[in-house]
Amino acid sequence: MTPQRSQVGYSTPDERSSLFSDNFYIQDPISVLHMTNFLTNIPHYFSSNPSSHSNNSTLDEADRQQTNIICERKRRRMVSNRESARRSRIRKQKLLEELLSQLVSLRADNQTLMEQLSHLVESHERVVDENTRLKEEATDIIHKLDEILLANTSMDMQCFVELS
Repeated sequence: MTPQRSQVGYSTPDERSSLFSDNFYIQDPISVLHMTNFLTNIPHYFSSNPSSHSNNSTLDEADRQQTNIICERKRRRMVSNRESARRSRIRKQKLLEELLSQLVSLRADNQTLMEQLSHLVESHERVVDENTRLKEEATDIIHKLDEILLANTSMDMQCFVELS
């Protein structure tokens, strides 16, 4: 009498909830391979030949070692990935802190420049107003000078006419 094989399948996380008791689902494809190998070789486990037991136990031991090696590699890769992700998060956090520090510094510089610009605009307006006032004053002085020169010229003419 040969034992019945269970159906071996590959399940996704959402399929696991709908498993029936007569089906055997394994998520890891390597485990599926080993389970298939085991189920294929079940008659050898029940044979009376001791050398086949020895061969099977040697095969089982080799399979276990290979599985252990694969699991160890997976574990190392998972640890390495976690460490890499941690370093990446740390780099990202440092970059964010640097950018925030730069933002604060640039805002302070911007505020200082805005204050300087405001002072310069006020100073410029004062200089423009003073320049306009000085131009008007210069124009007034020129007019008065012209009047004085004209008056002197007329006086000189009258003196000349009187002398002649």
